[in-house]
Amino acid sequence: MSGETLQVYFLGTAGALPTPYRNPPCIMVRRGSDTLLFDCGEGAQQQMMRSRTGFLVDAIFVTHWHADHFLGIAGLVQTLSFMGRADPLPIYGPAWVHEAVSAIRALSRFSLKFTLSPVQLAPGSAIRFNGYSVRAFATDHGMESIGYVLAEDPRPGRFNRERAIALGVPPGPLFGRIQRGETVCIEKDGRNLPVSPADVMGPPRPGRSIVYTGDTRPVPHRIAELITAPDLLIHDATYDDECRDRADDVYHATAGEAGEAARVLGARILALVHISSRYTTTAGHVRDATRVFGGTVIAPSDLELLELPFREDD
Repeated sequence: MSGETLQVYFLGTAGALPTPYRNPPCIMVRRGSDTLLFDCGEGAQQQMMRSRTGFLVDAIFVTHWHADHFLGIAGLVQTLSFMGRADPLPIYGPAWVHEAVSAIRALSRFSLKFTLSPVQLAPGSAIRFNGYSVRAFATDHGMESIGYVLAEDPRPGRFNRERAIALGVPPGPLFGRIQRGETVCIEKDGRNLPVSPADVMGPPRPGRSIVYTGDTRPVPHRIAELITAPDLLIHDATYDDECRDRADDVYHATAGEAGEAARVLGARILALVHISSRYTTTAGHVRDATRVFGGTVIAPSDLELLELPFREDD
């Protein structure tokens, strides 16, 4: 697990209306060999081609059923069927996920070669993967909506080589077995003595984590029930702070509010997304967020790739 990559592709960062430079919402997360989509707006498969990610998708997580967040699914699943996909494709989302998937099947007007598997999630629901989980939290968008926390399992603590040697463990294969969680036996002073991971390993270290809010008013208190200090917070920042009243009226957030959420959560990186088509630059968004948040702030363009390493202090 410790060597798994964690990559984020910003395939679509626009608000409800696309622009010549920004597609409707779609975030791809690659964790090791798994590929997950968070929302799948219109044109997602073209963005996947432009990013050269390929079409291997293990699951789709939808935040809510506004059209800009799911219209790309119909085209994508047809392409996957043409390409001969046989594995089921789970589609997770809030209430109405079963109706949405049924509508996608009906609109497609052809027989898929694989199964679409809708799964309704509620706040607190958790989906387990190998080495990590995705959990849902309630958002505030004036309708049934959820955001997602992707959190890796804790990593083993640091291996204390000197301590292991002092206990009589010879350098070599036994080191690896202990680091994989095994207890080994060594011969010392004519006796067989067990050496367990607890004898030579430090405390567990946290894995990496990503929060994706989808469309919402700020809800850091709800996110904090699941995670604090995320490595990446991808937050609704539809408007700059001059439009705070408008954001409140339509259940979105401003960049400054996203920055405040990042500060409260102790995020490492804040990514501002769902940018309204009224803006031709995100300089104001970044300015508003950095006024309240001292970490790294980005307003990624479509097709940008961000790789999340383990923290240096881990």
